[in-house]
Amino acid sequence: MQEKMTYSAAGVDIDRANSFVERIKPLIKGASRREVMSGIGGFGGLFHLDIGKNRDPILVSSTDGVGTKLKIAQMMDKHDTVGIDLVAMSVNDVIVQGAEPLFFLDYIATGKIHIETTVQIVEGVVRGCQEAGCALIGGETAEMPGFYPAGEYDLAGFCVGVVDADKLIDGSDIRVGDRIVGIASSGLHSNGFSLARRVLFDEGKLHPNDRVDGLEQPLGLELLKPTKIYVKPILNLIKNFNILGL
Repeated sequence: MQEKMTYSAAGVDIDRANSFVERIKPLIKGASRREVMSGIGGFGGLFHLDIGKNRDPILVSSTDGVGTKLKIAQMMDKHDTVGIDLVAMSVNDVIVQGAEPLFFLDYIATGKIHIETTVQIVEGVVRGCQEAGCALIGGETAEMPGFYPAGEYDLAGFCVGVVDADKLIDGSDIRVGDRIVGIASSGLHSNGFSLARRVLFDEGKLHPNDRVDGLEQPLGLELLKPTKIYVKPILNLIKNFNILGL
């Protein structure tokens, strides 16, 4: 008798995916705004844009990922901060044009959903959204057997923000003699990790668990410091100063 073909036989566990969704529903409630019109689970997230807050609103959007910093998270089996990185990479791109981030969506792709790992990722996404003041209104978790090596995953995020047309920051008014103000970063953020891994691990023969002089924690944890989210301090600067470029 021919064996019945099912999603689970093909490596896609619908029940596990549903269990994951139930686990993250309470978390996502912590990253909301009053304009959000729907919970997760629908085909599209609903957000009521309050145009009364802006005279001439422009929507600013950005999409990005975490890159090969994920390799270090997977080597360290530490997944609770890469979600912060994911949010930061998009909301920081939105805020540099003066736009307040409104909402965020995430995409998690993996060969097999490991619930605890994936919940940790979403916990980080929620923390990032809270720090940026935007809502997490949806996302996708794709289980793709045979596509990713065991234990590996990739992340992508998408953010939309809003700014008044006369407040848009595009650098066009920058002139010689303008003051430049530097804001301290938290490290590498989520850029340049392919080179960093090459220098530290391949050429330097170091391991993520190694202790390095001058660092208070293992090298891997130092590299996993979350990307700093600049939204709130920059919004505060915009309210008080004429910012020409970021």
